[in-house]
Amino acid sequence: MTTDPRNFSQIVSSILDLISLAVPVLAGAALLVFFWGLTKFIWDSGDEASHEDGKNLMKWGIIALFIMVSYVSIVQFLYVGFGFGNGNSFGIPQLPTSNS
Repeated sequence: MTTDPRNFSQIVSSILDLISLAVPVLAGAALLVFFWGLTKFIWDSGDEASHEDGKNLMKWGIIALFIMVSYVSIVQFLYVGFGFGNGNSFGIPQLPTSNS
């Protein structure tokens, strides 16, 4: 964010930009939780308590991933539906380009 927002559309875009930076980090953490649960599930398959812990971690990892994907989809739908963008400006990470 290089300039101060001047209208409501720019404020919403700034907030969504910040959120779009956090969502991949949270989705990555959810994916790590899922794989940690999978590792516990396989590695400690003889111990029933660890086996159950692995199942629970996998379940919560999948739920968190579902929430992240749903959140991005719903925000994208609302972002485009209220006329803030054309559908490509939120949720798709892009590198800055120079216009020279």
